[in-house]
Amino acid sequence: MEKIATREAYGRALAALGEEQPALVVLDADLSKSTKTAIFQRKFPERFFNCGVAEQNMMGVAAGLAASGKIPFCSTFAVFATGRAFDQIRQSIAYPRLNVKIAASHAGITVGEDGASHQALEDLALMRALPGMTVLVPADAVETEKAVRAALEVDGPVYLRLGRAPVPVLHGPDFIFRLGEAVCLREGKDATIIATGIMVSQALEAAQMLADEGLDVRVLDMHTIKPLDVAAVVRAALETGAIVTAEEHSIIGGLGSAVAEALGEECPVPMKRVGIKDVFGESGRPEELLEKYGLTPYHLAEAVKEVLARKQAACR
Repeated sequence: MEKIATREAYGRALAALGEEQPALVVLDADLSKSTKTAIFQRKFPERFFNCGVAEQNMMGVAAGLAASGKIPFCSTFAVFATGRAFDQIRQSIAYPRLNVKIAASHAGITVGEDGASHQALEDLALMRALPGMTVLVPADAVETEKAVRAALEVDGPVYLRLGRAPVPVLHGPDFIFRLGEAVCLREGKDATIIATGIMVSQALEAAQMLADEGLDVRVLDMHTIKPLDVAAVVRAALETGAIVTAEEHSIIGGLGSAVAEALGEECPVPMKRVGIKDVFGESGRPEELLEKYGLTPYHLAEAVKEVLARKQAACR
């Protein structure tokens, strides 16, 4: 299966959209080769601004450009965008509801050897808590290109989470992206895995492993963390009776928390959150870190078996 990093797809999407939307401008914090905004820079040098290693200032510049009628896409690593520049995002972008798109790459533990200081595991929690902020986490290159276009069409702030490592291409060219609507990639009646980002491909592998054992597991690609597709979550709970969430993020404040909140209010069922368990990451190869922190198809399959056991116990 072909693998492409979502950051690569982001760079290509920006360059394509630049031809359609003259108000689109791109800002970067001296990481354009890594975030792939260099693709846009080569094509539209007059609409690209390297703000240097000054992420807080970059957010302020983006706010000013948005207030002047431009549509800025700000890019840097997720740990810098949401950590170092959180105050500027909150006060200068989210509070006045300015039309700024924050595209943060190198999120999660698959940043790999760069280690804990560069592995953003709390960025979704921070961005999701900001009023009016749309939060997107595409699963593959195709979904990323569609998500960038969707972000452009949103009138307000958007956080777009991207990754460093190549991931399998799951969607075909005719895939339709609808903001706020989960995508059912596999039907099932026994349990549901709701996954986001790189964990969607892991969820599909887990579902196939379980199918070989006679279990029928649904897989939802939850590319929009906010606004969450509550209807799809509740429908999965009603129809399958057991939920597992999967994310390359802390289990606190991200997809797992969002789904738990929805189920708690609408349709409580046995549930388990698979993600980083309230710890920092460490340096290592991406595949080693996914194994150590329990983010492999095997771990997801075990989580599904756990919620199924709880579901069956509740029925006795």
